[in-house]
Amino acid sequence: MTKLIAASALTLAASAGAAFAAECGDVTIAEMNWASASLMANVDAIILEEGYDCNVELITGDTTPTFTSMNEKGQPDVAPELWINAVATPLAAAKEAGSLVALNDGPITGLGEGWWVTKKFKEDHPELDTVEKLLEHPELFPYIEDESKGAFMGCPAGWGCQAINANLFRAFDMEAKGWTLVDPGSAAGLDGSIAKAVERDEPWFGYYWSPTAVIGKYELQMLPFEVEYAGDDNWNNCVSLPEQDCLDPQPTAWIESAVESVVTDEFIAKAGPATDYFKARVFPGEVMNGMLVYMNENQASGEDAAYEFLATQEDVWMQWVSPEVAEKVKGAL
Repeated sequence: MTKLIAASALTLAASAGAAFAAECGDVTIAEMNWASASLMANVDAIILEEGYDCNVELITGDTTPTFTSMNEKGQPDVAPELWINAVATPLAAAKEAGSLVALNDGPITGLGEGWWVTKKFKEDHPELDTVEKLLEHPELFPYIEDESKGAFMGCPAGWGCQAINANLFRAFDMEAKGWTLVDPGSAAGLDGSIAKAVERDEPWFGYYWSPTAVIGKYELQMLPFEVEYAGDDNWNNCVSLPEQDCLDPQPTAWIESAVESVVTDEFIAKAGPATDYFKARVFPGEVMNGMLVYMNENQASGEDAAYEFLATQEDVWMQWVSPEVAEKVKGAL
């Protein structure tokens, strides 16, 4: 009789597991073509497969193509790190229609674009704690080609942020204040200027963004603006356009970098408790930047980094799931 009861219990457990797997079913996740998104997609894939019994497929993606496919075809099911400013209007319409849902409107803390200084400079000059205060002191950042000018490091030619920095340079009247806008020439030039400054304990002031390995490795500090964001009309119809198309840029804080984890309505219908995982899944910015340093220094793929993250950051990811799910994931590592 005992054996019969045990066998029946085992059958029920197996049936429940099969039903849950069937409920979740096949899930497609966009693996975007930058490091943080690749890491996130692979973490999601491992946790959904091992913890929630989903059958996951990663699909190569990028912001606009992935959103367009989700919006028009309902695939992939999940975009873990969708930078929504580029698709704000159609995404809002899709949310209104109910075909797409943002399960998490802040999957990484501390992210964004802006103007940064080195950690040492911020420690040495705690009084210069805003962009506007710092702009009054170009002498602290002597330009190597003309030390009477302060060097502000902008974006390489061809990048979208080149025009933004050039227009903000004009909006804040930086030339009259004694600054020169420096073109780093390339991504390598921009990164190299930061590395050189930090390694030599020299001041550096310029544009960058987070999450990135550079921010993680060199601990750059973003300065807040005193002025508030001056509105979409100023940003979209002037600041973000080529200089000749922006005749009167107004001083403004950088537009908020908005990132969401977006899923399809079909995923909501089939994924069950896995939706709660996405709602809870938030990477602390310092942890994400540290993982990007790991990826950079070890030439690690998103999958490699995901296993490293799950093995070394249990105190972070175990908060996103139930104890039962956590044990299943740990047992599979």
